[in-house]
Amino acid sequence: MVWDICGLVKRMKNSKSIFNNCYINFSILYIIISSISFFLIKQQTNAILKTYPNSFDTVKNINNISFCFGLLSLIIGVSFVYIIRINIVKFSDSIIDNIDSFISQDKEIILETNKDTLLSKIQNKFKYMIEIMENKNRRYLEEKDNIKSLISDISHQIKTPIANISMYNETLINRELDREKQIIFLENMQNQVSKLEWLVKSLIKMSRLESGMIALNIEKHRISDTIANALSGIYLKSEEKNISINVDIDEKLELYHDKKWTSEAIFNIVENSVKYTKDNGSINLKIDKMDLFTKISIIDNGIGIDEYEINNVFKRFYRSSNVSNTEGVGVGLYLAREIINKQSGYIKVESKKGVGTSFYVYMKN
Repeated sequence: MVWDICGLVKRMKNSKSIFNNCYINFSILYIIISSISFFLIKQQTNAILKTYPNSFDTVKNINNISFCFGLLSLIIGVSFVYIIRINIVKFSDSIIDNIDSFISQDKEIILETNKDTLLSKIQNKFKYMIEIMENKNRRYLEEKDNIKSLISDISHQIKTPIANISMYNETLINRELDREKQIIFLENMQNQVSKLEWLVKSLIKMSRLESGMIALNIEKHRISDTIANALSGIYLKSEEKNISINVDIDEKLELYHDKKWTSEAIFNIVENSVKYTKDNGSINLKIDKMDLFTKISIIDNGIGIDEYEINNVFKRFYRSSNVSNTEGVGVGLYLAREIINKQSGYIKVESKKGVGTSFYVYMKN
């Protein structure tokens, strides 16, 4: 819907001249009609005088009364129309002033929204229209800032692996290396390509979630199957570090959720726990059904998170300076939160440095 505010103001300003013209035309028309009526009455009274010459005084009184009545009607009619004109012009001036203030972005617009008048009702609608337009403008600016931020983050994240690939490739071309060193460089290039591929896939998922392109298929499924699917992709990494994953869940418990994307969210959280838990550590996963939500607890005894950083872990591309040497780009937890939030759930996190971290995923029953 397009709001033609300037056109509306122009039309309302033009309406003032229309009211003036209508007032003049009405006055002229009323005078003409009154004159014709008086002329007709005069003719009739003259005819009466010719028929009844002795009725001169009576006819004269009739003429005087008719003239006074016509004059009085003219005065009342013109006055009534004039008062209406004044009120309409005053009403349109008030609306025009409000619209002019809105166009000039004056924040101190005075709207009489508490009175039981036509102006008050229109100003209420006008206030509602202003709120709609301000909300649309605010959303537009937020989306614009998000896009700028996303482009900046993407360029920053992609720059490093591309620079590494370019450096390895240049070294292989310009230097004569033995087969063993060539393999090392090629393996490094492959790692960077894999990292770039995973990053691009994550960015595509993230952009699709944020733009609402993904329609979640929320149906009743056994949550144990969803968790099993998530853990199947992380067991190899946990075995490499000899980390035990202990699961305590009700296999028959069913929840309404999107199986694929919920599995992705849980995978991202468990992978995060494996990544930041030292060798021979442990991760405990359990489920508690409550009145409105079911809580999925993922508790590790890893390195923990500093208290001042807990509110940042779900931010896009956020990585603590303490884990800069650990593989990752900082999108896993962000994606997890977006997926759970879109299913009317939420995630809480508690952590203590050097003790471990607990993620609590709350899913609606």
